[in-house]
Amino acid sequence: MDYLMQYGLFLAKAVTFVITIVAVLIAIIALTSKQKAKKGELEITDLSEQINDTKTSISEQLLTPAQLKAKHKEDKKAHKAEQKKQKALAKSETKTTIKPQLYVLDFKGSIDAKEVASLREEITAIVSVASEQDEVFVRLESGGGMVHGYGLAASQLQRLKDKNIPLTIAVDKVAASGGYMMACVADKVIAAPFSIIGSIGVIAQIPNFNKLLKKHDVEFEQLTAGQYKRTLTMFGENDDLGREKFKQELEETHQLFKLFVSEHRPQLNIDKIATGEHWYGTQALDLELVDKIQTSDDYLLEQLESKHIVQVQYKKSKKLAEKIGKSVATSVESSLLQIMHTNISRLFK
Repeated sequence: MDYLMQYGLFLAKAVTFVITIVAVLIAIIALTSKQKAKKGELEITDLSEQINDTKTSISEQLLTPAQLKAKHKEDKKAHKAEQKKQKALAKSETKTTIKPQLYVLDFKGSIDAKEVASLREEITAIVSVASEQDEVFVRLESGGGMVHGYGLAASQLQRLKDKNIPLTIAVDKVAASGGYMMACVADKVIAAPFSIIGSIGVIAQIPNFNKLLKKHDVEFEQLTAGQYKRTLTMFGENDDLGREKFKQELEETHQLFKLFVSEHRPQLNIDKIATGEHWYGTQALDLELVDKIQTSDDYLLEQLESKHIVQVQYKKSKKLAEKIGKSVATSVESSLLQIMHTNISRLFK
């Protein structure tokens, strides 16, 4: 009897605990749903300050205590002199000595180029404040993907050109196919020696399960209006007429791609480079697909003295469910890694 009473008491406590947790979660969800949802926000990072802070930190670590003390005195004098200079400029309302801005963007493209949603927000923000003396620097990484997605991404970069804002694109790893479609819009393209450049071509791959369906006596019907509404299909039986039409559409897309690249880089021998091949950075330089062999890091260090460098990032706001899901996934991943680490450690003992 005592056992049953204890079990009933435990069950009541457990149910009460669960109901409390559920009530709290419902309250949180209700509160967040009432708040106006933010799509995202821009984050501005002062890269000039970061780089200078890093340089200062490293140099100070290499000095002796006496040298460090002397340096701090010199820095203090230099800081006072700079403050006086800024005050004088403010009084005279002179703007000629103000450094132009170098806006840094990162674009790491996926197959469907969904990152263009953030890119358009970043560029909209920049064109609203930038002048022709400023510059936009895009660190681009993409192996290409859907035509319409990368076409839109290239059009977003064209908005900068239309406003006469200089555009430089850096390729440290890969800018192929749709990635190169974006890169060729720039006034200047720099690339790392072993980056992958080019692949100016079009590809489509479609599996066909018609034979498998027939083998299992499964019928497939597809109804269309218009002779070429569907040229090739995954489940129906394809014919030569459909294949020819599909190939024709690929050729048309390729011609548009070639025309686009030619318009932005007229110095290219388009028939030579638009074969679908890709090249490494040094080879791409010889073919005039890029303008200089240089990493994005070296370019930024090169511009540090003449420009104020800021990074612009548009980050989408995540829903509560996404945040909870990511937190759970991170916890699970951390636990699994810990278990793996423990087992491996035991193996080597």
